[in-house]
Amino acid sequence: MSGQIFERIYEVVKSIPKGRVATYGQVAAMAGNPRWARVVGYALHANPDPKHIPCYRVVNRNGEVSKAFVFGGENAQIKLLQADGIEVTNGRVDLSKYQW
Repeated sequence: MSGQIFERIYEVVKSIPKGRVATYGQVAAMAGNPRWARVVGYALHANPDPKHIPCYRVVNRNGEVSKAFVFGGENAQIKLLQADGIEVTNGRVDLSKYQW
């Protein structure tokens, strides 16, 4: 994978506002290719700066948090989202309410 692609993905993720989420596909499209949803997952898994690249704000197309959230599992992702003011019910975010 090109480091340039990951950098584009990280720039998109950094722009997701607090209190909002984006889907992998949405981030992929904004980074330049709607087919990169899986690449977004790889990039977030390799996130070099979780403090400044809020990968926890990325959920799947159904609004579900990642079961394999790399920075502490799904419960850690849920806690981070809740700290942003996002409601998470049964591991899912209401995209109609919180999608960026």
